[in-house]
Amino acid sequence: YGVDAGKPIVLFVGRITRQKGIVHLVNAVHYINRDAQVVLCAGAPDTPEVLAEMEVPVKHLRQEGFKNLIWIQEMVTKAEAIELYSHATVFCCPSIYEPFGIINLEAMACRTAVVASAVGGIKEVVIDGVTGYLVPLEQLHVAPFEPVNPDAFSRDLAAAVNKILDDPKLAESMAAAGQKRAREVFS
Repeated sequence: YGVDAGKPIVLFVGRITRQKGIVHLVNAVHYINRDAQVVLCAGAPDTPEVLAEMEVPVKHLRQEGFKNLIWIQEMVTKAEAIELYSHATVFCCPSIYEPFGIINLEAMACRTAVVASAVGGIKEVVIDGVTGYLVPLEQLHVAPFEPVNPDAFSRDLAAAVNKILDDPKLAESMAAAGQKRAREVFS
């Protein structure tokens, strides 16, 4: 897929849905350290409209010269997902709704630090400051419960991602703690 395992990797794995909040991660790319690759392993859009909401900002980023954005549009195999998780520096889950968030556990089991929105069941999986960071999300009170301030949410995601990217010891500590938690609590 063109991912350079020698560079820091920020990874997203999931379907293209409003619930998964992927557009907020795409918008965060403007604020994520330029040395990092942002790998969006995202396919199976819910609707053509949701796909278009993803395609437009990705196209703009590429036009602006963001070369470290890799979008894998097909659904990858479990083995490929494990390889991507295992090589990522940080996994980002920008969901605006998530009853549990098994993708965070998958990342943690593969020894990867996690940055995730502090919604739903994610708060039961990720321990803020230990296995990664939980990013607060102030949401509208009507469906589809988007962030009150989408740009602030994207900036907050990027700031948490950058903390991990900027500190390899912290990244390793969180990755190890996450893997231990995944095995001991959720195995």
